[in-house]
Amino acid sequence: MDVLSAVEHRPYALPAGRWRMGQRWNDLLFAHWPIAVDAMARLLPDELEVDSFDGWAWAGVVPFWMDRVRTRALGQRCVTVPGTASFCELNLRTYVRSRTTGLRGVYFFSLDAASALAVVGARTLFHLPYFLADMQRETAEDGTIEYRSRRLLTGRNVRFEASYRGLGEVAGPSVYGTLEHFLTERYCLFTPHGRRVLVGHIHHLPWPLERAEAEIRVNELPAAHGITLPDRAPVLHFARELHVYIWSLREDGSQNPLNGFV
Repeated sequence: MDVLSAVEHRPYALPAGRWRMGQRWNDLLFAHWPIAVDAMARLLPDELEVDSFDGWAWAGVVPFWMDRVRTRALGQRCVTVPGTASFCELNLRTYVRSRTTGLRGVYFFSLDAASALAVVGARTLFHLPYFLADMQRETAEDGTIEYRSRRLLTGRNVRFEASYRGLGEVAGPSVYGTLEHFLTERYCLFTPHGRRVLVGHIHHLPWPLERAEAEIRVNELPAAHGITLPDRAPVLHFARELHVYIWSLREDGSQNPLNGFV
């Protein structure tokens, strides 16, 4: 299936212009915890507000690895940048709404990556809070993924260690109004840059979610960014792969994609 031609599931139309980057995300775990809305709101830029579900904000820790990374160079030709074709990534995120447009998307507190070039490029082109990390990933015969990450060059240990796997039985696209749809079906990200908040639009097919199991042994990301997780098991989902397209950043509100949409 041509990913870019499948748009019926999107909450708004594809953004104008050509996509800037293409990636494939693999062996991805969504681990989510409910957080008090007021506690999460204090950590956000003024231009963004918490997008809540059942009265809670949600913090997500998402380990995966990506490959097939390519970008549009001058002349609109797609190229692969050496050193960024395949690497592990780990992000800490929550879900927000723009006070300007009402657009719903992802807000990243941090993104750790095992590629120095990817970290520099993402900080430069997308102004995202990327950090270089020492990361390892191993897959056992039963599909269990051993994942370890340790942030580098920051003067403090920010570690993550977990074992996880998907349990099969993809049930089809998640249904609007359910928690799994709220946590995963997001088609833009927000990031502060100076006094502005920028938005980056993305596109992909609906997430092929599976039930998951995980043992998270070490998780220092939330505390490093001012988030206290509740003493409860996380909500877990798993996806084996997803092809993703990313557009260049623009100022939030410069082109409201919700015009004409409910």
